[in-house]
Amino acid sequence: MLMQTHEARLDALRKQLAKDGLDGFVIPISDEHMSEYVGAYAQRLEWLTGFGGSAGTAVVLADEAAIFVDGRYTLQVRDQVDGKLWSYQSVPQTSVAEWLGKHAPQGAKIGYDAWLHAKSWAQCVASALEPRGASLVAVTDNPVDAVWQDQPAPSLAPAVPHATEHAGKSATEKRADVAEWLASQGLDAAVITALDSVAWLLNIRGEDVDRTPVALSFVIANADGTADLFIAPEKVTPELTAHLGNAVRVQPREAFVPALQALKGRKVAVDPERAVAAIFQALEGAGAQVVAVTDPVVLPKAIKNPVEQAGHRAAQARDGAAIARFLRWIEVEAPNGTVTELSAADRLQAFRAEGGLLRDLSFDTISGAGPNGAVVHYRVSEETSRTLEPNSVYLVDSGGQYVDGTTDITRTVWVGPDAPHAEVKDRFTRVLKGHIALARAVFPKGTAGSQLDSFARQFLWSAGLDYAHGTGHGVGSFLAVHEGPQRIAKASGGQAGTGQPLMPGMILSNEPGYYKAGEYGIRIENLVLVEKRDIPGAEGEFYGFETLTFAPIARDLVDITLLSPDEREWLDTYHAKVRDVLALQLSGDDLIWLEAACAPL
Repeated sequence: MLMQTHEARLDALRKQLAKDGLDGFVIPISDEHMSEYVGAYAQRLEWLTGFGGSAGTAVVLADEAAIFVDGRYTLQVRDQVDGKLWSYQSVPQTSVAEWLGKHAPQGAKIGYDAWLHAKSWAQCVASALEPRGASLVAVTDNPVDAVWQDQPAPSLAPAVPHATEHAGKSATEKRADVAEWLASQGLDAAVITALDSVAWLLNIRGEDVDRTPVALSFVIANADGTADLFIAPEKVTPELTAHLGNAVRVQPREAFVPALQALKGRKVAVDPERAVAAIFQALEGAGAQVVAVTDPVVLPKAIKNPVEQAGHRAAQARDGAAIARFLRWIEVEAPNGTVTELSAADRLQAFRAEGGLLRDLSFDTISGAGPNGAVVHYRVSEETSRTLEPNSVYLVDSGGQYVDGTTDITRTVWVGPDAPHAEVKDRFTRVLKGHIALARAVFPKGTAGSQLDSFARQFLWSAGLDYAHGTGHGVGSFLAVHEGPQRIAKASGGQAGTGQPLMPGMILSNEPGYYKAGEYGIRIENLVLVEKRDIPGAEGEFYGFETLTFAPIARDLVDITLLSPDEREWLDTYHAKVRDVLALQLSGDDLIWLEAACAPL
């Protein structure tokens, strides 16, 4: 009989831990590739607790349990996870290591799956347990898997070639670049573990993770330009074999650990942020010389080549037309009180699909009406879906996966028929002013995302307001919608990427927001491309942003009195470009609506 309640699942896990001789266990949202979004088989935290966010960790002890999330999920975790079973812990105010240092029983054995955690995490937790005479123990078999009776199997969908006409560079050239880097560093090989890095390096895509077109696999890239791909044989087709060529040896996933062990005596690059502890253990245990360094694919993948840039522009234009049609539909239908969060999300996906080129969404649509819009990474379900009530705020954050680009856009609208409230217009306009300030930013070479973050927050800060998420994340090319190493965010909390200099070719989101718990949420998100700026008399190299996303911004939510002349000019110019980009793709009532939505302030 399957365990239906989360209380029963927690109880079963505790019994399994006792059977395994463990006093506790740590459950992250992760897989063997340190992915942000994971396949169904790896959704252990959601199965155990009910939490459906993309970042979080749980700790189970014999008599207490805790779940750790950051500010994006403060409201969501309370909606989805039973507070009688779990205590809610906020990151970075606390951490798993800090909590275990206070709560682990004296002499306890705390288990962890070394295929789901970073080496640095394991070292930190082990150090925190030491004063209590407790230890961190790597398990051979994950105890959650032992009690998850209907756990899905990993996907066996075929891996497929990604054409050079979309990639802009052949896999042979990419492998040669990595080989050149390895030689320059005096290294013999690099272990490539991140799924999007494998996909980009070999120009392959897959269907193994919802919303992210990657294939479950590992690569060892060698200094001679060859590579070893470790992937389930069922996923390998004649087309893939022909695409990879003779320089890529294809082996089953089971051969990966023996291949790591065979690197004894070699100098091997491994990325400590993207490779799990088990990989370090296999290499170090075999006597390899491990060099902890950033995956050599990460930066080239982030710097889009001209073909990828052109593909993004095409995908964004196509996507913007679907968004415009959706926004008109919302304006017409929602005031009737017949549209729900779920029906809106379904309609938006249908508009995208009608273009004929949509491969998938780039993430589950965040369709938040009223108070649900204040849940930053809200995921609508049958249980939570609200009606878009007349005279309320609706936030929709969505994106599409196209073979030539990945999109991500947020729009916030007022559902009439009455005029928006003054407070909502004030908050929306402050968010808009921050969005414009970042979009117009000009900055010298070497500037990091953390140095630009306050551009977007300043107008909220001046009113004593803020938001608890980053302002911008990198975006892939028909790959992950969240891509490093670049970010625009506060530098506090040790967030990865905030110190990475922004470089021409990088694509990021520009998405400031405001959230009033229990009432509404506001976010305005476009994607932007870092580009060189020619400034007469400039001393050194300067950069700015090209806006890639084109869809109307709600003019009825703008308090014009709060905008400067320059800000008004930016919005009018942006809307003129939106009209130019989208008009040829729209007709009839949609085109009439677009003209009105893009009219000058």
